[in-house]
Amino acid sequence: MSRFTLAVTLAALVCGGALSVHAQDDAAADEGMAPHVAIVSIYHVAPGKQLDFLRWMAAREAVDVSLGLDPGQWYAHMDGASWDFVGIAPERSAEEDAKIDAALKEKGLTTGFAAALELRQVIASHTDTFAAGPHSAAELVAAAAP
Repeated sequence: MSRFTLAVTLAALVCGGALSVHAQDDAAADEGMAPHVAIVSIYHVAPGKQLDFLRWMAAREAVDVSLGLDPGQWYAHMDGASWDFVGIAPERSAEEDAKIDAALKEKGLTTGFAAALELRQVIASHTDTFAAGPHSAAELVAAAAP
């Protein structure tokens, strides 16, 4: 199995998992594992809108980078499931969100509900899942052990 296939498979497992992020964070803290929360987003892009979608996301990613924030990672579909792109990004604090919104507005980009409607013009559907990690399988086993 290639690293890409493994990464995509793990992302799918994270998205489909029934574990609570907060319970994982508590278990991670108890076991000395640093809890990190990420948002895993799976996008099904509207037909013919892939480049528009990527440009929309790249404009926002550039704002994150200009503010010194981690823009996250993108995975592009190659073969298999029906999704087009998977994004894995760190959860933002309220303060970071406010800075991002201000920078977006300064650049003339939409924010809030207007941005949500704009995004929906280029996607067919998407899901967002909060997940704890990254962790190795061995770390998760250790955290789950009584």
